[in-house]
Amino acid sequence: QVRLVESGGGLVQAGDSLRLACAGSGRTFSESPVGWFRQAPGTERRFVAATTWTGSSTFYGDSVKGRFTISRDNTKNTVYLQMNNLKPEDTAVYYCAADPEGSFYESGAWAYWGQGTQVTISS
Repeated sequence: QVRLVESGGGLVQAGDSLRLACAGSGRTFSESPVGWFRQAPGTERRFVAATTWTGSSTFYGDSVKGRFTISRDNTKNTVYLQMNNLKPEDTAVYYCAADPEGSFYESGAWAYWGQGTQVTISS
């Protein structure tokens, strides 16, 4: 069993930065890939970024490449999502997920989810 808790969301202006954190508990969290997804009202949950359990490999959705960076600190059981140059279209609830089976890019592949944190970008 893995429990995930997101934090760091908020309301900022376009061009600002935010750093989200995903704190994990459970014996497999530090050995699991972790991903971030986001969901805007009326849309599907979409892939944002993922990292392997070592953090040595990272993956990004096309819309966030070059602006967002995923990283992890396994000594703190925490995965971060640094979001720079935020745009109004980044507004969504952001979720972290763990323990995937299958493609990182598919939300259905992930077994565990946090409750989400709201990110709102004003223009």
